Amino acid sequence: MLCLDPAAGFSQAHKLSVGAHSIDITPTQLPAIRNGGFTQRTYDKVLDKLHSRNFVLKSGDTTIAIAVVDSCMIPRDICNLAKELASKKTGIPLNRILIASTHTHSAPSVMDLCLGTSSDPNYKKFLPSKLAEGIALAHANLEPARIGVTVVNAPDHTHCRRWLKHPDKYANDPFGEKTIRAMMHPGYQNPDYIGEAGPVDSGLSLLSIQSADGKRQIGLLANYSMHYFGAGGGFSADYYGRFCDLMEEKIASSASDKAPFVAAMSQGTSGDLHWMDYSKPKKENYGIDKYTAELATIAFDAFQKIDYPADHPKLDMEQSTLTLGRRLPSKKRIAWAKLVNAKRGDRRPKDRPEVYAEQAAWFIKNPKEDLILQTIRIGDLAITTLPHEVYGITGLKLKAQSPFKTTFNMELANGAAGYIPPPGQHYLGGYTTWPSRTAGMEVDTEPQIIDTLLGMLEKLSGKKRKALTTDFYNPQQREAIKKAKADDNNLANRGLEQ
Repeated sequence: MLCLDPAAGFSQAHKLSVGAHSIDITPTQLPAIRNGGFTQRTYDKVLDKLHSRNFVLKSGDTTIAIAVVDSCMIPRDICNLAKELASKKTGIPLNRILIASTHTHSAPSVMDLCLGTSSDPNYKKFLPSKLAEGIALAHANLEPARIGVTVVNAPDHTHCRRWLKHPDKYANDPFGEKTIRAMMHPGYQNPDYIGEAGPVDSGLSLLSIQSADGKRQIGLLANYSMHYFGAGGGFSADYYGRFCDLMEEKIASSASDKAPFVAAMSQGTSGDLHWMDYSKPKKENYGIDKYTAELATIAFDAFQKIDYPADHPKLDMEQSTLTLGRRLPSKKRIAWAKLVNAKRGDRRPKDRPEVYAEQAAWFIKNPKEDLILQTIRIGDLAITTLPHEVYGITGLKLKAQSPFKTTFNMELANGAAGYIPPPGQHYLGGYTTWPSRTAGMEVDTEPQIIDTLLGMLEKLSGKKRKALTTDFYNPQQREAIKKAKADDNNLANRGLEQ
């Protein structure tokens, strides 16, 4: 069991206070545009409520806000607006506010060019003020608190969804180039694929918050690397919301005073992960409720064993902005896109080539992206944030090299800059590498982000990062990347000028 050790000589004047609040952010105007697919669709049905689940932590002069939002992805401008509104209400500095999406694929869209989907104008206006209100209400609920943390392995509920194709089955990308050596969702036991393309981060992390006397549960912040489950034709918080409901029910029923509290499930590093195990036959009659119940049982069992140190953990936070370029299309790609866009006109894209042609035109006008990176220290726990969908291996690298005893990572935080595969994975091709607003950063973005975050963790801890002693790939995966690098045709997939 892991404990949060206070910094040496940390003053009792820096006692920890925490407030929590969950605010309803379900769309009030229907039908609304929903993202999460290749092309734009609208829905007029709410399957279950959406929420922003908020925690505010205060110690001495340091106050930090964390909002976990039931949204597929929130672009940087919407996050910034919500932070400005929240800061005005609470006085919390902008660089001490974290806003992260759960990545439910069943939320109203607030991001333009989320593949073929535009933002919903009504919900885009509605969301920022609701996020700010939720943070302000959590701030108003501040009270003396204690914190405990644990991590449990949950390998049966997340798996690599990106598989290596058999060499005889390489396929064409939307640009007509045979670059697909790996692709997500291969189908169960498909003979055209030979194995997973990368490792899995299966750690389920739990940050538990109680009243200072330990008699009442204030909040629970969970973190797990599983993309989403899928909730059907309407608006839904997906498994994230169901998990929170179950944990609140389980923990409230175990509390002496039946006091309500806020549970949140944040997104880990799941860009190439999902719940399906494609190495085995498909599970029959296995739905979102069964999946969530199983994971919640694992979490509750771990929660019951958490220790709560009497001393107060040190609270601190760092933020850094990294400005990097996008993989701009080649002259050949630009010419192709102009023809496709001219034929499409003003209507929304209806297929993959039209989606990526629109994206290519957007890239020319938006060649760079500001990436907001944050690290949080709570005693000997570290939280890192990334505005991307990163692979499981990226999370494993950060955890392995972090100077903190315990670290977990929250992706799609403070923006939505798309997938960032490790450099070697770009050569394998597939959907998560095709240049778009949701997958368009330059090839070496991932190592730059890792290095920046580790530097921030070094500053927070006063310790050097640990050495990375493994690359986490198995021999089959290493060999596939090596062969792909030797194939110059994959340069087309990387979007480099030729």
